[in-house]
Amino acid sequence: MTFTISGIEPEVSMSANSLPELVSLAQELLIQIRQHPQFKGLRFDCDVALGDVKQYFNYLEWAATADLEVSRFEGFRE
Repeated sequence: MTFTISGIEPEVSMSANSLPELVSLAQELLIQIRQHPQFKGLRFDCDVALGDVKQYFNYLEWAATADLEVSRFEGFRE
């Protein structure tokens, strides 16, 4: 299965990227979301903040480049 992210130049094929590259793309998207005027105007309660998600991706990026078994992390189940 191939996933693509539209709206990012150039269009990215998810199946062609390594896990560290995908994590990096996700972090870039988080930055764009955090800076988007529409997001800034939202007022909603959520159990998970964007800072928590960024921290998770930082840890995932470290783990992916350290050759650890990522599937053993909490929340990563197929």
